[in-house]
Amino acid sequence: QVQLVESGGGLVQAGGSLRLSCAASGISFSIYIMGWYRQAPGKERELVATITSGGSTKYADSVKGRFTISRDNGKKTVALQMNSLKPEDTAVYYCAVPTLQSWGQGAQVTVSS
Repeated sequence: QVQLVESGGGLVQAGGSLRLSCAASGISFSIYIMGWYRQAPGKERELVATITSGGSTKYADSVKGRFTISRDNGKKTVALQMNSLKPEDTAVYYCAVPTLQSWGQGAQVTVSS
């Protein structure tokens, strides 16, 4: 049974930074693409970033140059470093294993203007 537990959300002013972490268990972590998604109030869930087992990354255009996804296969963790945050980044952020359709419980990120 896959378990994904996010941590590190919170409230930050525009221009600030936050780091989200996700700890995985019940999975052969190193072989899977991992991803971060987000869902803002009244909007559909959207992809933020993905990272392959080998470390190749992809980002949504809206976060390119500001967010960085990384992973530690030994510790079974994936992180999302978010810099230069904007109010429009406010959302619940979810760690996921896209190919397994497995999701964490979500972490609230609120960016004040």
